[in-house]
Amino acid sequence: MIRRLLAIAVATAGLALSGCAATVHLEAQPLANSEACAEVSVRLPDALGDLKRQWTDAQATAAWGDEAVVLGCGLEELAPTTLQCVRVGGVDWVVNDEDFPRQSLATYGRNPAVIVSVDTEVISGGDVVQALSAAVSTLEVTGACVDPDEATPVE
Repeated sequence: MIRRLLAIAVATAGLALSGCAATVHLEAQPLANSEACAEVSVRLPDALGDLKRQWTDAQATAAWGDEAVVLGCGLEELAPTTLQCVRVGGVDWVVNDEDFPRQSLATYGRNPAVIVSVDTEVISGGDVVQALSAAVSTLEVTGACVDPDEATPVE
Protein backbone atom coordinates (compact mmCIF):
# COMPACT_ATOMS: atom_id res chain seq x y z
CA MET A 1 0.00 0.00 0.00
CA ILE A 2 2.81 2.43 0.90
CA ARG A 3 4.63 1.63 -2.35
CA ARG A 4 1.50 2.35 -4.32
CA LEU A 5 1.00 5.72 -2.56
CA LEU A 6 4.68 6.58 -3.08
CA ALA A 7 4.40 5.70 -6.79
CA ILE A 8 1.31 7.90 -7.13
CA ALA A 9 3.04 10.76 -5.30
CA VAL A 10 6.13 10.52 -7.54
CA ALA A 11 4.00 10.37 -10.69
CA THR A 12 1.91 13.35 -9.57
CA ALA A 13 5.02 15.39 -8.73
CA GLY A 14 6.48 14.56 -12.14
CA LEU A 15 3.34 15.74 -13.89
CA ALA A 16 3.26 18.93 -11.86
CA LEU A 17 6.88 19.74 -12.64
CA SER A 18 6.55 18.96 -16.34
CA GLY A 19 3.69 21.47 -16.58
CA CYS A 20 5.91 24.34 -15.45
CA ALA A 21 7.00 26.77 -18.12
CA ALA A 22 10.66 27.49 -18.56
CA THR A 23 12.01 30.84 -17.43
CA VAL A 24 12.60 33.26 -20.29
CA HIS A 25 16.16 34.64 -20.31
CA LEU A 26 16.20 38.39 -20.95
CA GLU A 27 18.63 41.25 -20.40
CA ALA A 28 17.62 44.11 -18.12
CA GLN A 29 17.59 47.61 -19.62
CA PRO A 30 20.02 50.22 -18.21
CA LEU A 31 17.43 51.95 -15.98
CA ALA A 32 15.51 48.79 -15.02
CA ASN A 33 16.16 49.28 -11.30
CA SER A 34 14.18 52.56 -11.21
CA GLU A 35 11.10 52.93 -9.02
CA ALA A 36 9.18 53.87 -12.16
CA CYS A 37 9.92 50.49 -13.78
CA ALA A 38 8.95 48.69 -10.58
CA GLU A 39 5.61 50.52 -10.73
CA VAL A 40 5.10 49.44 -14.34
CA SER A 41 6.09 45.83 -13.57
CA VAL A 42 3.47 45.34 -10.86
CA ARG A 43 0.74 46.68 -13.15
CA LEU A 44 1.44 44.40 -16.14
CA PRO A 45 -1.38 42.02 -17.12
CA ASP A 46 -1.23 38.27 -16.53
CA ALA A 47 -2.32 37.66 -20.12
CA LEU A 48 -2.36 39.44 -23.47
CA GLY A 49 -5.28 37.95 -25.36
CA ASP A 50 -4.71 34.18 -25.15
CA LEU A 51 -1.02 34.58 -24.28
CA LYS A 52 -0.16 33.84 -20.65
CA ARG A 53 2.61 35.72 -18.88
CA GLN A 54 5.87 33.76 -18.47
CA TRP A 55 8.56 33.97 -15.80
CA THR A 56 11.58 36.07 -16.76
CA ASP A 57 15.00 36.31 -15.14
CA ALA A 58 15.77 40.01 -15.54
CA GLN A 59 14.47 43.00 -13.61
CA ALA A 60 11.63 45.04 -15.17
CA THR A 61 11.04 42.55 -17.98
CA ALA A 62 8.03 40.48 -19.01
CA ALA A 63 7.15 37.91 -21.65
CA TRP A 64 3.87 36.45 -22.83
CA GLY A 65 3.26 33.29 -24.83
CA ASP A 66 6.25 31.52 -26.28
CA GLU A 67 8.09 34.88 -26.30
CA ALA A 68 5.48 36.20 -28.74
CA VAL A 69 5.60 39.42 -26.72
CA VAL A 70 8.66 40.59 -24.77
CA LEU A 71 8.80 43.81 -22.72
CA GLY A 72 11.67 45.69 -21.15
CA CYS A 73 11.38 48.81 -19.00
CA GLY A 74 14.36 51.05 -18.36
CA LEU A 75 15.55 52.46 -21.67
CA GLU A 76 16.84 56.02 -21.94
CA GLU A 77 14.18 58.30 -23.41
CA LEU A 78 13.91 58.04 -27.17
CA ALA A 79 15.30 60.87 -29.28
CA PRO A 80 13.05 62.45 -31.92
CA THR A 81 12.53 60.14 -34.88
CA THR A 82 10.84 60.03 -38.25
CA LEU A 83 9.37 56.59 -37.50
CA GLN A 84 5.60 56.32 -37.16
CA CYS A 85 4.26 57.35 -33.77
CA VAL A 86 0.80 56.40 -32.52
CA ARG A 87 -1.09 57.35 -29.37
CA VAL A 88 -2.84 54.45 -27.66
CA GLY A 89 -4.51 54.78 -24.27
CA GLY A 90 -2.85 58.17 -23.74
CA VAL A 91 0.65 56.77 -24.36
CA ASP A 92 2.75 57.60 -27.44
CA TRP A 93 4.42 54.58 -29.06
CA VAL A 94 7.09 54.65 -31.81
CA VAL A 95 6.54 51.78 -34.26
CA ASN A 96 9.46 50.04 -35.95
CA ASP A 97 8.62 47.37 -38.55
CA GLU A 98 12.23 46.85 -39.69
CA ASP A 99 12.25 43.19 -38.55
CA PHE A 100 8.73 42.37 -39.79
CA PRO A 101 6.85 40.20 -38.88
CA ARG A 102 8.48 41.05 -35.56
CA GLN A 103 7.43 44.58 -34.58
CA SER A 104 9.18 46.79 -32.06
CA LEU A 105 7.20 49.43 -30.18
CA ALA A 106 8.80 51.87 -27.77
CA THR A 107 7.25 54.57 -25.63
CA TYR A 108 7.99 58.12 -26.67
CA GLY A 109 8.06 61.01 -24.21
CA ARG A 110 8.21 58.73 -21.16
CA ASN A 111 10.99 58.49 -18.58
CA PRO A 112 12.29 55.84 -18.53
CA ALA A 113 11.14 54.33 -21.82
CA VAL A 114 9.59 50.90 -22.35
CA ILE A 115 10.25 48.71 -25.38
CA VAL A 116 8.03 45.86 -26.53
CA SER A 117 8.81 43.28 -29.21
CA VAL A 118 5.76 41.62 -30.77
CA ASP A 119 5.45 38.63 -33.10
CA THR A 120 2.67 40.00 -35.30
CA GLU A 121 1.96 36.53 -36.68
CA VAL A 122 0.68 35.63 -33.18
CA ILE A 123 -0.89 38.89 -31.89
CA SER A 124 -1.23 42.41 -33.25
CA GLY A 125 1.03 45.17 -31.97
CA GLY A 126 -2.03 47.39 -31.58
CA ASP A 127 -3.72 44.89 -29.27
CA VAL A 128 -0.53 44.59 -27.22
CA VAL A 129 0.02 48.31 -26.66
CA GLN A 130 -3.68 48.76 -25.91
CA ALA A 131 -3.34 46.19 -23.12
CA LEU A 132 -0.04 47.64 -21.84
CA SER A 133 -0.78 51.37 -22.01
CA ALA A 134 -2.48 51.51 -18.59
CA ALA A 135 0.62 50.09 -16.87
CA VAL A 136 3.00 52.27 -18.89
CA SER A 137 0.95 55.43 -18.32
CA THR A 138 2.40 55.62 -14.79
CA LEU A 139 5.77 56.69 -16.25
CA GLU A 140 6.69 60.38 -16.14
CA VAL A 141 5.58 62.25 -19.26
CA THR A 142 8.42 64.29 -20.77
CA GLY A 143 7.16 64.91 -24.30
CA ALA A 144 4.79 63.81 -27.03
CA CYS A 145 4.84 62.87 -30.67
CA VAL A 146 4.06 65.61 -33.13
CA ASP A 147 2.56 65.59 -36.59
CA PRO A 148 5.49 65.56 -39.07
CA ASP A 149 3.85 68.43 -40.96
CA GLU A 150 3.93 70.56 -37.82
CA ALA A 151 7.44 69.66 -36.65
CA THR A 152 10.12 72.33 -36.56
CA PRO A 153 13.16 71.24 -38.59
CA VAL A 154 16.40 70.92 -36.66
CA GLU A 155 19.21 72.95 -38.24
